[in-house]
Amino acid sequence: MSPLASRLLVLLCLALPLYGVEKVKNRGYRKEPDVDKCTGNDAEKPNCTRHSSDEGRSPCQSSMYGSCMQGPAGTSGRDGNPGANGIPGTPGIPGRDGLKGEKGECVSEIFEEPWRPNYKQCAWNALNYGIDLGKVADCTFTKLRSDSALRVLFSGSLRLKCKNACCQRWYFTFNGAECTGPLPVESIIYLDQGSPELNSTINIHRTSSVEGLCEGVKAGLVDVAVWVGTCADYPRGDASTGWNSVSRIIIEELPK
Repeated sequence: MSPLASRLLVLLCLALPLYGVEKVKNRGYRKEPDVDKCTGNDAEKPNCTRHSSDEGRSPCQSSMYGSCMQGPAGTSGRDGNPGANGIPGTPGIPGRDGLKGEKGECVSEIFEEPWRPNYKQCAWNALNYGIDLGKVADCTFTKLRSDSALRVLFSGSLRLKCKNACCQRWYFTFNGAECTGPLPVESIIYLDQGSPELNSTINIHRTSSVEGLCEGVKAGLVDVAVWVGTCADYPRGDASTGWNSVSRIIIEELPK
């Protein structure tokens, strides 16, 4: 055998044992995975779970170790800034008229006590009062309010006679004064053509009335009276009031 062949045979004998040892080592060794294939956010990849043996390794280094477990949720982010106003929408379709409602009730508010009737009547049977000047009859009345009006009425037989033209006047007074709100309450009888003598046959008694409203009379006790007197610029005649019949004064308080 040549010297070269002897050397190659010696090297071969030395290399065989070393190959066997290296092969035995590789049987119990797991090859590390390629780190570039499972890095960063690879925890979200399926079948990628980290094992206790992976301490010190990256969260996900090998699919051979199973899938990585998902970590705890992070802190919620803050609300963003409000967005800008959008473009105004187009006007909607006009609505239809609704059904006609029922007729409502008329309600009036009352801020004070309701008006209570207040009236009085004084009456005489056959008064037969023959004076020509002075008070004929009177009747007292209690007026409840100052802002009200008094309606007065005298009803009875009146008569006037004279030789020449004459005039007599019957009128009301309130506490001794004639009405000024707005004017006196009165009635007259005028006789132009008389008889030659006062006891002539022209002697007519007729039931007549004196009536009107008077304002401005204060509240309280009011003396309402009927008087007889003369007319302006005319002489008086022979007057008679309440002959052979009933005479009456009626007083009523009215709201303004």
